[in-house]
Parts: sequence; structure tokens; C-alpha cells
Amino acid sequence: MSALTVALFVLGLVLLVVGAELLVSGAARLAARLGVSPLVIGLTVVAFGTSAPELAVSVSAALSPGGADVALGNVVGSNIFNVLFILGVSALIAPLLVQRQLVRFDVPLMLVASAACWLMALDGVIGRVDGILLFAALLVYTVMLLRIARRDGEGGDEEVPLARPGSLTAKLPVQLVMLVAGLAMLVLGSRWLVDGAVAFARLLGVSELVIGLTIVAAGTSLPEVATSVLAAIRGQRDIAVGNVVGSNIFNVLCVLGISAAVAPSGVAVAPAALSFDIPVMTAVAVSCLPLFITGGGLARWEGALFLFYYCAYTAY
Repeated sequence: MSALTVALFVLGLVLLVVGAELLVSGAARLAARLGVSPLVIGLTVVAFGTSAPELAVSVSAALSPGGADVALGNVVGSNIFNVLFILGVSALIAPLLVQRQLVRFDVPLMLVASAACWLMALDGVIGRVDGILLFAALLVYTVMLLRIARRDGEGGDEEVPLARPGSLTAKLPVQLVMLVAGLAMLVLGSRWLVDGAVAFARLLGVSELVIGLTIVAAGTSLPEVATSVLAAIRGQRDIAVGNVVGSNIFNVLCVLGISAAVAPSGVAVAPAALSFDIPVMTAVAVSCLPLFITGGGLARWEGALFLFYYCAYTAY
């Protein structure tokens, strides 16, 4: 293994940490400046931004011959990973409290989007019309989310602010630069980290299939991991939860929607995905609702249970 591979692996890890810091801090400051709750910023700017790797991978795969399994598997696998692994780890760091908006609107929409994906896949393909409908639903969701934020007029919540004293006086362009720079570092860092991890795995004799099902699949979700975990550490739990829920909605409605719309024959659905993985993705979305309703959040033991479920799913 070359020294360059090791260097890229280390640099990728550094970029993930620094990028997450910039993205979370910039998002919190932007939320406070615009009078929008961190939850809304987490559901939109942060969630959509950290899902950029999924969008790039799935669209590229959809346009490649025989890449349908990758395009669909990336979305389904990322959504399962986001809820079970990322929320699980974040809850272990700090119990996650959930706002009523998530319980009443966003989590049910995540559930509906997952179920819609399952229904569209029943005929063995998610076609172009299906993709256009999914993307149109994303536009409607985004508009509704911004209207809810404007109507409520929430300038924040009970979360611990990430912005340091005096930071709100910073100019808007500075905060936007922090967001863009943080996102760019996350995307680049995740790419380098995945490349290095694949090289390590090949050196250990792990098969290409196992690499694709584990390292590469989880690799596109590394920005979400870094962002949500850091947000939980910093006490910004709305961004930690909103990032996961928003990313899952974005993955189905936008990533899968655009992939199906641009693919010449839509996105073919493998029998194994239809019979197992897509139902698991839907079940994972369903599992969030009763947990959030009954407890108003995710306790540490529930986070540990989520991690156990993810390990069991991966092992299976």
C-alpha cells in the first residue's frame, strides 16, 4: 500500500471532522440570524447538503449500464444506516429530544415516502414518471417546511446555541461560506476516507462484494455521521435529528426521484431488494414514530437497540 493512500485516509478523516464543525456551526449561526429554528436548518440546508454524495453516486449509477442495483441500494442502505446507526450513536452520546413538528409532520412524511418507494417498486421498476412524482413531492415538502417556519416565527429553541457570543454580528456571506466550505470538506473527506478504506480492505483480502455492501454504502453517509455526531456532542440535538430525518426524505424524493427520471428505463428493482431491503427501510421509518411519540425523543438504551438492529441487519 502506498504512502499516498494512507495519507488520503488520514486527510479524509481530518476533513470530515473540520467540515462537520464548519457546517454545524455555520448552520446554527445562520438559523439564529434568519430567525429560523435549528430544526428547519437541519431538515433543509444541512440534510440536503450532507446527502450530496448519495445524489452523485446514485445518479451516476443510474446512467451506467447495469447500475440500477447501486442506485437503489445506495438510497435504501443509506436510509437504514442513517436511522439505526447515526441516530443510535448520537443517542448514546446524548439522549435526543424531538420537537413536535418532527412527530406531527416530518417523521410521518419520511414514513410515507418510504412506503411510496415500496409501492412504486412492486412492478419491478421505478420508472421516469415515478421519479418525477417523487421529485415534485420534494419541492412541495420544502415549500411547506419554509412556510411552517415562517408561520411559527421561531427564532430558536431550547437547544444549547452553537454560536459564540458576538458571532451573530458576522456578515451573512461569512456564514454562507462556512456552510459551503464545511459541505465541500465533508464530501471530499468522505471520498478520500472511502478510497483509503477500500484499499485497506483489499489488502486484507476482503471481496469486492463485501466492500461494496459495507464500506462504500456507509461511505456516502459519512457526512451525515460526522454532522449528527458532532451536533449531539455540541448539544445541538435538533440539527442531529433533523439531519437524519431530512436526509432520508431527500434520499427517497430527490436522489431516487432524479435517478429514476434520468435513467433511460427507470431504476430496476432487484427481487431481493423488494422482498427484504425496502421493507426493512419502511419498518425502520415506522419504528421512529412510536419512539418519538411515547418518549418525546430517543434515550441511550434505545440508541443502543438501534445499533444492535443495524448490526443484525448487516450480518443478515
